[in-house]
This record gives sequence, structure tokens and C-alpha cells, in this order.
Amino acid sequence: MSNQVSSKRVDALWFGNTLVKILVSANHGSDGIAVIEHRMPHGDSPPMHVHRNEDEAFHILQGKMRFQVGQEQVVVGAGETVVAPKGVPHTYRVESPEGVRCLTVTKGPDFEGLIRMASRPATAEELPPPAGAPSPDMIEALVKACQTNHIDVVGAPLS
Repeated sequence: MSNQVSSKRVDALWFGNTLVKILVSANHGSDGIAVIEHRMPHGDSPPMHVHRNEDEAFHILQGKMRFQVGQEQVVVGAGETVVAPKGVPHTYRVESPEGVRCLTVTKGPDFEGLIRMASRPATAEELPPPAGAPSPDMIEALVKACQTNHIDVVGAPLS
């Protein structure tokens, strides 16, 4: 198969409390573009982090999210896009009660690599069963997976 034709194979994974689908892998084309669809529950917020090698663009399909990129905070909804430039600390929080659906686009394998390393196969195309607060071992494993993929955890999630 050439790099110009995409197969419809989609990897569905449970990444923490979210459902992710890798729609386009960074390994597929010559520019290393990854397109990942996320379904996230209300209140979901990753720790503040920095991508060393890749910008991260978020396009909201459904719901509302609050982003902090550097010192700025913004609330965005369906049809809006936020870019977190590489090297700039950022995080978000899902604000809509029904959760959110968004696309994340990166150029390079790091974010996709983190997802593949820290996820488990989804057994259904829905959010995973709710998990309690992560244990210290789970946090340590996530931080290590981030470091392996050139992402540094630098602060707490948004509350």
C-alpha cells in the first residue's frame, strides 16, 4: 500500500479514563502526522506537561474544555481549536457534564508513542469503567512513559 492511501484500521485504546482512537498513525505518512480522536469524561485533566519535540493541536468536536497554555487560560467548545506549542507547559480540563470529543493532531511519534505505551486495548467503543485515583506506582509509570516519549510532567492537573 502506498503512503497516499489510508487503510481504515483504527486502534481503539483506553488511556487512563479516556477512549482514544488512533485515526492516523505518525508512522503512516512521510511527514509523521498523527491524528487521534479522544472521548473524555467530565473533569478529566492530565498533569501540566511539556512536549519537547512537537506542537499539539486540539480541535473540539463536542463539549467544552478549559485549557491552560503557558500562563493563559481559555474555555473552548465545538468547532474551536487550541494549539499548545512545543516547549510550552499546558493542560486542560473537560468542563461539559456530558464529557468531550476532540481530535489531537501532532507531527511526530512522541504523543502517539505515549498513548500506545500507557494504554490498554479498549474492549468496547465507550469510556472505560471509572477508576479511582491513580496509585503512586501508576503515577510513576505514567511519568516514565512520558519521559520516554519526550514529554515532561511539570505540574498538577487543573481543578
